[in-house]
Amino acid sequence: MTNPDDQNGQTGQPGQMGQTSLPVLTLRKGEERRLSAGHLWIFSNEVDVAKSPLTSFTPGDCVRVESSQGRPLGSAYVNPGALIAGRVYCQDATRPLDAELLRSRLASALALRESLFDQPYYRLVFGEGDQLPGLVVDRFGDVLAVQIGTAGMERRREDIISILTDLVRPTGILFKNDLPGRELEGLPRVVEVAAGTVPDEAEIQENGCRFVFPLAGGQKTGWFYDMRANRALAASLAKDRRVLDVFSYAGGLGLACAKAGAASATCLDASRTALEYAAKSAELSGLADRVETLCVDAMAGLKDLRAKGQSFGLVSVDPPAFVKRRKDMEKGLTAYRTVNRLALELTGDGGFFVSCSCSQHVGRDDLRKVLSGAARDAGVRLQILTSCHQAADHPIHPAMPETEYLKGFLCRVTRPGRGL
Repeated sequence: MTNPDDQNGQTGQPGQMGQTSLPVLTLRKGEERRLSAGHLWIFSNEVDVAKSPLTSFTPGDCVRVESSQGRPLGSAYVNPGALIAGRVYCQDATRPLDAELLRSRLASALALRESLFDQPYYRLVFGEGDQLPGLVVDRFGDVLAVQIGTAGMERRREDIISILTDLVRPTGILFKNDLPGRELEGLPRVVEVAAGTVPDEAEIQENGCRFVFPLAGGQKTGWFYDMRANRALAASLAKDRRVLDVFSYAGGLGLACAKAGAASATCLDASRTALEYAAKSAELSGLADRVETLCVDAMAGLKDLRAKGQSFGLVSVDPPAFVKRRKDMEKGLTAYRTVNRLALELTGDGGFFVSCSCSQHVGRDDLRKVLSGAARDAGVRLQILTSCHQAADHPIHPAMPETEYLKGFLCRVTRPGRGL
């Protein structure tokens, strides 16, 4: 198959593949550096509006991106009303985002997952990580959950449905387009069946367990595949330990630990529905006797467990994003420090501690500093054993640190005696 990016922005003969006439989006002087390095986003203040008035475009238009000197930088789709005014999808500056390009990218994404996993349970498309900005697809066996986050991808909706149907042959495709970011793109938030029949629940297999969870009514696309490898890592250390899975959702980590031989696993979450599915999955996996659920706000629940003198040999903390905007950084880091301190107070001497953050704006070093402070507050010592990352079906774009959103650490906790 011809690589659509191998055209190098050169103009060919009329009728040649990739040849088209796209309107030009010109960047301000010096603003091409990030794109030249491989980044895919164009912010509105980087556009030379004298040469390329944003108001001349409609949301989703494909454009030829050029530097102030007229050097081609690639093809992008634009949204004049969004902070991220353009998203580059191809290095070839003449290439429209057409069905042929979409098929090539989706087939490549599928081939990667089929080489990584022996069962059809994975994130099939991860936006910029798969050179498909604005598109996320999760595969739950014969059912696909799709999120379109941008006007550019929204225009390709029917092509996306057709190509996914041809490549994967799903029995149903659910559009889970209720994410808040769509409002910034001028798009409605809606959940709807796009093709076939979609059940109320999906079932997958992960880390030796069977999990069932809601689709249309679930969080995000229904399941958090990004933590799969971290759950497996925790499970490898869980044998004979009491495990506490904080912000457990439907019990992914707690059940994996129980399957690996944990003495018990407590799944703590504020969502009663999520915990009902965790209990249902425990039954399906033959683990009901070692899994319990605790429906309570995390902060309050951790304080109550501490007051009761509880202690666990392995504790995991995987909260929702506490820092959704840069201006929330100080408040969010304080919240991370508090919840980690409370969880560390429940981790026994010699126990293991997993702490993760899915906040894009929180860097790995930020989280390390949070853990250092939380350990001092809790009066424990931490040894960082390894870093935790998003799973391989969430590939990181090397020029876009924004795509490495999940950071974490596996630690050992010790409680020094007096004077030691």
